Amino acid sequence: MTQSILFNEISQQPEILARFLDAESANVERIVKQIHRADVSYITIAARGSSDNAATYAKYVFASFNRLPVALATPSLYSIYHTPPRLTNSLVIAISQSGESPDILAVVEEGKRQNVPTLAVTNFADSPLARAADMVILQHAGEEKTIAATKTFTTQLLAMALLSTALANDEERRRDLDKIPDAVTRTLALDANVQQIAERWREMTSCVVIGRGYNYTTAFEIALKLKELAYVIAEPFSSADFMHGPFAIIEHGFPIILIAPTGMVNDDLIAVGKKLRDKGADVVVVSDMREALEIGNSALTLPVSLAEWLSPFTAVIPGQLLAHHVTAHKGYDPDHPRGLTKVTRTV
Repeated sequence: MTQSILFNEISQQPEILARFLDAESANVERIVKQIHRADVSYITIAARGSSDNAATYAKYVFASFNRLPVALATPSLYSIYHTPPRLTNSLVIAISQSGESPDILAVVEEGKRQNVPTLAVTNFADSPLARAADMVILQHAGEEKTIAATKTFTTQLLAMALLSTALANDEERRRDLDKIPDAVTRTLALDANVQQIAERWREMTSCVVIGRGYNYTTAFEIALKLKELAYVIAEPFSSADFMHGPFAIIEHGFPIILIAPTGMVNDDLIAVGKKLRDKGADVVVVSDMREALEIGNSALTLPVSLAEWLSPFTAVIPGQLLAHHVTAHKGYDPDHPRGLTKVTRTV
């Protein structure tokens, strides 16, 4: 199979994540000092696509470790309806690898009008978003030449994790971030196993991706990659939501990806996995736990057990690889999905 640009960018992630930590740690410490002076009581995040999935991760991280509620902005209220909410005592964070989407920019501009601190997380220092925000965290991911976000997604996750540890002045959690590049390197070794599953699923037209807690974001990101690359109708769910109705769609052989690294939600994920198995679903389990892995028709064993809050960094890697290989087995071009461009300028 010809190696794609997308596959190369998936493989670059360990190096890029390490580069991000080296380049931005001191900057984030400076940013935190500004945030502390602003008397922030909650965070408003504006994002689209994969960046919106990184924002979902941020909801868990900032609430759990910083006791800061996170509101996901509704950009059309700012850019089309012109009825933005009050942002008093909020920190506005805009996440966009290109920094060019007008509706995301509109949220930052409104934050500045309301005199609240604004922070851009972007891959381009000269982007409109970076120029507009009070503070900037650069992703240092290099040019992402393919349409599907991979290395820019994980650097956005890391930006949220790094900001959280700095806000909490949590040295132990900050040291844990240094483990991520090596953990991702080791997880990339699952590629041969993923290719076998992709071959079996080459005719797949629909599937469900299930995660919960910190890996709720992982379910959404893997589903997005399958949609935009392999044109699979992939629906993400939390394990709890899935049992409230959607479980009825399951029939024999229905493809399921169950994201279940070690963590507080394991009992629920395993219980749902067993019900899926009993219904005859074709379950692929991504986990480092034997009990979870034994549920699946296929198992992708995560080689590193990270703390639950960091597990999305490794759990998303098999999903990125699976989307790539399913796309290639279907005969599609993983570097140029139909109808999509790298920069999407929504208003």
